[in-house]
Amino acid sequence: MKSRDKLNQELRQTILSLPGVTERQNAGIHEDAFFVGRTMFMHIHGRGHCDIRLSKDDQKRVLAEGKARTHRWAPEAGYVAFIVDDEQDLEPAMDLIRLSHHHFAGNQGVLTTEHQQD
Repeated sequence: MKSRDKLNQELRQTILSLPGVTERQNAGIHEDAFFVGRTMFMHIHGRGHCDIRLSKDDQKRVLAEGKARTHRWAPEAGYVAFIVDDEQDLEPAMDLIRLSHHHFAGNQGVLTTEHQQD
């Protein structure tokens, strides 16, 4: 079983491997904030508490399917919450994070630009 620190590090590294993603530590109230272009698409509070911004349609579907929790402070912005407690939580978290990344990177042309460089 991986420690919380190892899980958090693996999660961060996987997020940073997505095309066009940068990290800003201590961005406002967020300990680890992840951006695609100029848009923060997710952030992590503490060890494993992920707040992930989705399109409104994706947010509605994900919540209806029970794949995430309602975000406490900013549900109107499309945010959902997901907590990574153990190794089994990593892939479901990354599924939500990839969904968010695909939405925001696609809106900014990051995915097209990255693909054209291959």
